[in-house]
Amino acid sequence: MPQQPAVDCSDWRNRVDNMNHKGKRDIFNLPNTLTLFRIACIPLLVILLFFPHKTTSFLAALVFALASISDLLDGFFARRQKLVTTFGKFLDPLADKLVVSAALIMLIPLSRVPAWMVVVIVGRELAITGLRTVAVSEGQVISADHLGKQKMVFQIVAVLGLLLHYEYYGVNFHAVGMFFLWVAVVMTLWSGFNYFRSFWHVLEENNSDSADS
Repeated sequence: MPQQPAVDCSDWRNRVDNMNHKGKRDIFNLPNTLTLFRIACIPLLVILLFFPHKTTSFLAALVFALASISDLLDGFFARRQKLVTTFGKFLDPLADKLVVSAALIMLIPLSRVPAWMVVVIVGRELAITGLRTVAVSEGQVISADHLGKQKMVFQIVAVLGLLLHYEYYGVNFHAVGMFFLWVAVVMTLWSGFNYFRSFWHVLEENNSDSADS
């Protein structure tokens, strides 16, 4: 019988190790680490809001502000260093929704925000996430529009004001937060309608393509 050539196991092991190292490097790059930091801020934010006081409210607002700043930084570094990954595309918008939703939900028992407003905002985010998932399963991508991004800015400013809540330097931050929250709710409904319209167009295109084939 002809002798079988020897298999170099060390070469395969090195290839597997390199693939694992590359995968970990892609996941735990700087932008994704900042996104994970944003998610890690949620438990601290929740704990602080369990003890409503002027000091803890200020600290909660500070934590939320740091999380919001990390959102700006991860996008900046991802584009500048060309570190855009599939993991980051999935996790970044999810982290934004989790932080804002957690803060708003915790503000309900403190009577700082009407529950129906939180239902509208959180419900819209869940609905749009579901639509995007269905669109991806159909091979389509519904990207975020400018209105959706502007909506997130108003939500962040509103939550900051509501977290601060108390008066500082003669400024009623609760009133400021409620003003921006009203604007955010309007933009939430408006942008949600746009997403549903885009989703409907995606379905119509798929149906027409199926009919043509």
